[in-house]
Amino acid sequence: MTPIFSRIQNSNGYKWWILALVMLGTFMAVLDVTVVNVGFPAIMNAFHIGISSAEWVITAYMLTMTIMLPSAGWIADRFGNKRLYIIGLALFTLGSWLCGQAQSDVFLIGSRALQGTGSGIIQSLGLAIVTREFPPAQRGLALGLWAVAAAASISFGPLIGGFLVDDYNWHLIFDVNVPIGLLAICLSLFIQKEWKASREGKFDWVGFCSIALFMPLTIYALARGQAPTNLQGWAAPEVIGCFAAGAAALVVFIRAEIKHPYPLLNIRLLKEPHFGISMIVLFIFGIGMLGGTYLLPLYMQKGLGYTAIMAGSVFLPVGLIQGTLSTLSGWLTRYIKPLGIVFLGIAIMSLSFHLASRFTIHTLHRDILWVLYLRGFGMGLTFAPLNFFSLKNLKAADMAAAAGISNSIKQLSGSISIALLTAILTARTQVHAREHLSPAETYIEGITDDFSIVSLLTLASMLPFLFLFFRRKKG
Repeated sequence: MTPIFSRIQNSNGYKWWILALVMLGTFMAVLDVTVVNVGFPAIMNAFHIGISSAEWVITAYMLTMTIMLPSAGWIADRFGNKRLYIIGLALFTLGSWLCGQAQSDVFLIGSRALQGTGSGIIQSLGLAIVTREFPPAQRGLALGLWAVAAAASISFGPLIGGFLVDDYNWHLIFDVNVPIGLLAICLSLFIQKEWKASREGKFDWVGFCSIALFMPLTIYALARGQAPTNLQGWAAPEVIGCFAAGAAALVVFIRAEIKHPYPLLNIRLLKEPHFGISMIVLFIFGIGMLGGTYLLPLYMQKGLGYTAIMAGSVFLPVGLIQGTLSTLSGWLTRYIKPLGIVFLGIAIMSLSFHLASRFTIHTLHRDILWVLYLRGFGMGLTFAPLNFFSLKNLKAADMAAAAGISNSIKQLSGSISIALLTAILTARTQVHAREHLSPAETYIEGITDDFSIVSLLTLASMLPFLFLFFRRKKG
């Protein structure tokens, strides 16, 4: 250990160095999602596959990420947070490089699954590290700054992806992660302190295997229900069978987590009202938020004929707005009740999706920008106060488990969102095809139907908070 790194580890500013390191890892993980959204049409064209097959390029990443999110906490507590965080960065970087070498859709999907494994570790440990290093008085600000990393990815990811796809090729949208990953690995090796918790008991294999079965079976059933090659639709035996097996796996998972003395996901934390209600809100809100991110590039590129860089450039201000508002809203939690800020953010997000549901083939560029600005404003107001509100009554020892639940729910809602909205898009496009519209207009009508559903779901995410309101009135 060189003197300069030793001084950093023992300084009062160590927690800010760690926050910067976590922000770098988060930037890389989120960048990969936003970059792929813009490159999605190019990947479909390169492998001559439809949206029902291509969605697995995104879904495979989210599934393995979601499976690893709760597992990473147990492994880190047993073998060390620093060690596992570096392994996560290495897996993500390797997966990125392999994606860049892909010559078939199957190889790309498999490499994306490896990427998601690394990303699950990075995301799981990131929130736990930040909440552990910062005292409660500074935690709201730290979480707001941490959200800036995701906002930066939202701003620059689509722009970088569009430039690489248009001027070079789609393979480079994955290669761009490699130097960032190597830098993050080096910084973690020399700056981060090792930390372990006293983790007792054996690994929860029943919980791990059941959740690993539930998610892919459910997502496959949602994707397969409206696949063009599935002539029986939702009545197909494999669709019904996967739904039934997925439901059974979910029941096994819940029973295992309640009974296991050291569960993979400590779902007993959901009994704490602030945390439990916040997770329900996050699940509903995540379907709309992540679904909207998935739909907009498709609308602009396949509906309006935008190039990848044109579609990516409109996202640049969004992340800047979100990052600024995330920091501000995190700071405001010291003076304003966080729920008020969350309600305002969700309402603005719902409005942005409602306006998007009115898009047509003639929608002007400035109108798309206006909707995206509203979206960035709403997201910036929502996440930091929601995180702060959900964690306020939990013990420090429960932070890692809470982070695992929060991140798992967010990614699970995203996976379900993409499968669900793709199925709805396919079904609604088939309906609008009978209206004698042009192919572009038919596609746009299907997407705007999706936006209408997203708008209602986003607004409905405020409803669970009514439980807390009535509970307080009775008390």
